[in-house]
Amino acid sequence: MNSGQESVQKVAPAFRYLLLSTAILAFTLIVVGISIRVTDSGDFCVGWPTCSGNWIVSPQYSAFIPYLHRVLAALTGLGLITSLAYAWWRYREQLWILGSLSVAFGLMVIQVIMGRLVVTPNSLLPVSIIHFALSLGILGLIIVPLVFLYHPSSSKFPSLNYSTRFSWLVLLNLVALLALFLSGSWLSASGTPAYCQGWPLCAQLLPPGDFFGWLNLAHRAVTFISAILMIFLVFQAWRTQRSRTAILVASTATGVLFFMQALMGNVESAQNYPSYLIGLHAITAVAVWISMLILVTLVGLEAHLTIDDSEKPLSWSERGIKQLLLDYLMLTKPIVVALLLVTTFAGMVVGARSWPSLNLTFWTLLAGFLAAGGSGAINQYIDRQDDNKMQRTAKRPIPSGRLTPGEGLAFGVAATLISFYLMVAKVNFLAAILTLAGIIYYVLLYSILLKKTTVQNIVIGGGAGAIPPLIGWAAATGSLNIPSLFLFAVVFMWTPPHFWALALVRQKDYARAGVPMLPVVRGERETRWQIFIYTIELVALTLIMPLFGLGGGIYLVSAVLLGGLLLYSAWRVYREEGNKVAWKMYRHSSMYLAFLFVALMVDALL
Repeated sequence: MNSGQESVQKVAPAFRYLLLSTAILAFTLIVVGISIRVTDSGDFCVGWPTCSGNWIVSPQYSAFIPYLHRVLAALTGLGLITSLAYAWWRYREQLWILGSLSVAFGLMVIQVIMGRLVVTPNSLLPVSIIHFALSLGILGLIIVPLVFLYHPSSSKFPSLNYSTRFSWLVLLNLVALLALFLSGSWLSASGTPAYCQGWPLCAQLLPPGDFFGWLNLAHRAVTFISAILMIFLVFQAWRTQRSRTAILVASTATGVLFFMQALMGNVESAQNYPSYLIGLHAITAVAVWISMLILVTLVGLEAHLTIDDSEKPLSWSERGIKQLLLDYLMLTKPIVVALLLVTTFAGMVVGARSWPSLNLTFWTLLAGFLAAGGSGAINQYIDRQDDNKMQRTAKRPIPSGRLTPGEGLAFGVAATLISFYLMVAKVNFLAAILTLAGIIYYVLLYSILLKKTTVQNIVIGGGAGAIPPLIGWAAATGSLNIPSLFLFAVVFMWTPPHFWALALVRQKDYARAGVPMLPVVRGERETRWQIFIYTIELVALTLIMPLFGLGGGIYLVSAVLLGGLLLYSAWRVYREEGNKVAWKMYRHSSMYLAFLFVALMVDALL
């Protein structure tokens, strides 16, 4: 074994993190650059590398965004130079690491020159296009070795192979995307979208009257061709790549992001180009580019691998369409999602103090279902090995083998991405940001970081389930206030006693899976006491809410009655042994939350 291969097998984690950090910085740099273009803040920071002759500007100063762009550019350059130096030291024989980073460095030098020309007043239009294209190129050349280093086959470090039909299809999509992005950036930089209003065709009579009209039309033609290729790519991925999790997820994410970017373009046309939509449209394009490059690298790495017959998933016809649809529904955890949608709708009614429109209700609840259901699917992918050890979850679609892990994760990623963009397009931006926060909270903070590391997993993680009423409130009003935070607090305080009751019933399952739930770590007696204490605090919180303008007489009477019944259930859990009372507490607490929010709605409407 040569030294180059040995070094690959012993990849320094610090190098991976360095390269990952550089990629994140490069992406953030592009995002801030897009923000400069959208806000026209570049006019407040003339010159380069200083900002109007100043090395440091005030955060309140209008030039802060372009100044931040300069700082990020310096940090990205430093990260790239350091990564290249390390690659030259440890990976000199590995072309796809050293070569990619070397070319990225060369492009960065050209980019610095282009950046100087971009900030020059009255600079030529092609300069900004080349500047954007170079940014995509640099980011891509960082992504490729990063995928190499994180891929399981990095210990062997095979060369990229594009000999299969699927790999040819991926490369064809890459070329189409590149043409699409360059033409789109030209149109955006030229400020000529008005030459061709409407979507997908120009609203004006054809043919267009000038060059930019033709350019707009050509951009739409490239979009159409790219869309056909993307549909075929995603279809083929789900038909042939279901046992290759990374490729299936990357293909699905690329396809979803592509069409969500098109949705943003359509919304831009309909809403007179709000600045945040223009920025999101461009940022999504960059996300598509990243996802596509990850897919291209993964396909090249895995094209030479063969799938054993025992690992091949059943075909759709072998599984049955009805069973397949049922399995995907079960991935969403529909019972849990139904309760979350009740709190979402209640937040809409209570916030607006009236019935929301049917259109707003439909899109909010649909996006909410996709967000919660997609997060649940990702959670089931993360927990698939633990679910196999638990009687309660062993028959779920992934651990039972009815769905591959890749299918579960790809479905969850697609649903969560769609939910965010639907919120942006059909509801409002605040509701979309809250939706995204809920997804990240549940998937990253709870499922990955907290669930198996601390006994406080449910206490802290309960915030994810408490966000839906805020989403409903924001959807109906476009803002949040102090009373809306009480809805968050109610669900947050309700979550621990609700799930600890279930944990009492299933504590052997959690112990086998290594999940540090409260009864597993501190015993049944402590858990029963904590259930009772949290229930007292929850009921007390619901009773003081009218003092802060949330709920009136009908709600208060309902809160007293419902709270009394819940306290009785919690008291029985504390005083009596066995799982029967704990199971009743678990079921009663679900009905308690639903009826409490219904009471809030009734009170708000009367």
